[in-house]
Formats: sequence, C-alpha cells, structure tokens
Amino acid sequence: MRPRTKSSVRWNPVQYDSKHGYVPRYGADVLKLLQARPGERVLDVGCGTGHLTAQIAESGARVVGLDASAEMIEQAQILYPLLELVVADAASFSFEDPFDAVFSNAALHWINADAQGAVAECVARALRPGGRFVAEFGGKGNIRILVSAIREALADAGYPAAEDPNPWYNPSVGEYASLLEHHGLEVTSAELFHRPTSLDGGESGIRNWIDMFATDYLLHVPPEAHDAVVQGTELRLRGTMYRNRTWIADYRRLRVVAVREDA
Repeated sequence: MRPRTKSSVRWNPVQYDSKHGYVPRYGADVLKLLQARPGERVLDVGCGTGHLTAQIAESGARVVGLDASAEMIEQAQILYPLLELVVADAASFSFEDPFDAVFSNAALHWINADAQGAVAECVARALRPGGRFVAEFGGKGNIRILVSAIREALADAGYPAAEDPNPWYNPSVGEYASLLEHHGLEVTSAELFHRPTSLDGGESGIRNWIDMFATDYLLHVPPEAHDAVVQGTELRLRGTMYRNRTWIADYRRLRVVAVREDA
C-alpha cells in the first residue's frame, strides 16, 4: 500500500509493477489466510496497482480497493476496469456499509507509528461485528542488514545521516497485538517470521529496491553521489545476500488475524 506518510517515496506504478513484482507474488499466502468467500464484502487496504484486489474479486467476493496514491489507483483502474477502487488515507477512511473482512498486504509498515492507532480504529469501524482483519507487513527486525549496509555506505561516501530517516513501522507481535486489542480487535493469531526475499532485476535488484523504497536515506545526498552509495551498499552485501545472480533482502514479516469484537 502506498498510504500517506512522512516518507519521501513517490510511487511510480509502472516501475513498481515492472521491478517489484515479488510484492503481490508473496501476497498469495495471505490471500489463502483470508479465504474470501462468494458474496462477502472485502476491503483491501493498500491495494497498490490492484493485483491482489483482483484475485479477491475472483473468489466471488465484492471487493473495494483503497490506496492513498492516486497514481497507483489510476494504474489499477486501467489494469482492472471492473474493480471498485478509491483514493483514501488508511488512517482516515470510512464507508457507510460494513465489510465482512479487511485485508492488507505489504502496506501497513508505510504508515507512521503515530497514525497506527487511527488505522486500527478505521479498520474496526469498517468491519461488521465478528468481521475479520487479515494483514501482513514488515515486522520487528525487517531489513536490518540491508539498512545497516546503506548507512555504512552513506558514511563512507561522506554523507552520514544526521538522524535515522527510517520511514517504516516494524512492530513486534506484542506491540501490534496490543494496539489492535485496544481498538476492539481480538487477535486470534499473530506470527513474526523471517522471509528472505529475492529481489527482481538480477544485478540491479539492490539499486531498484533503493530507488523505489529507500529514497528517505538519500534526501541529503546530491544526485551525483547516489551511485557511490548504491555501490557501497552492494559491496557490503555481495558476500552474504547475492546468490545465483539474485539479490536477497532480509525481510521479516508480521502476519496477523484479528476479529472485531461484538458491540
């Protein structure tokens, strides 16, 4: 999902689909957990370019895709013209009719920690009593090695960050479960797990990843020095995270299922 955040990331839907196709691919397991059924009303929070939203629709569910990026929604509408899609902020949306399920994949880590309570409140309000929330996103320790390499490369290039520009929310199981329960969502399962992720693009995988997802780390770096930072990052990671001409990112995911408590 591309919700509004304090991040500098500007979402390019064509680049997103062409160079980061692993994002919806890895969402297949979360769809299995959702188990959308014909006739159900489902909200996909952070639908991006709509690939998983369309798969939910194929189950026979009546799905609505929501994303804060107008560019992503525009591309999703081109790809899937029959889908119902809306541009809205994950921390301030509302719908008149309740949903049987709210789904989210690879999205919630982009929302500032201070806004996570508002997101949970919106999700709970959108669900009917007994409705379920199924989500997966970056959890505690996510991309720790990759980010450490970027920071070291910045310092070696002469551009150490004055403060940590990390734009992501990566909570522990306990932290996130407590937040959901505070907002009336009973957590029925939660798991934090390692998921090493093969990046698309072969030799360019790390460069593509930084160009799309880690631009906050380069805000203070002049454009002519970006290559030095990318190359320094690759140098630090090549021995452990480059295999068979593919870069591997040290992802850790938090997967959670919760149910809205009866009113």
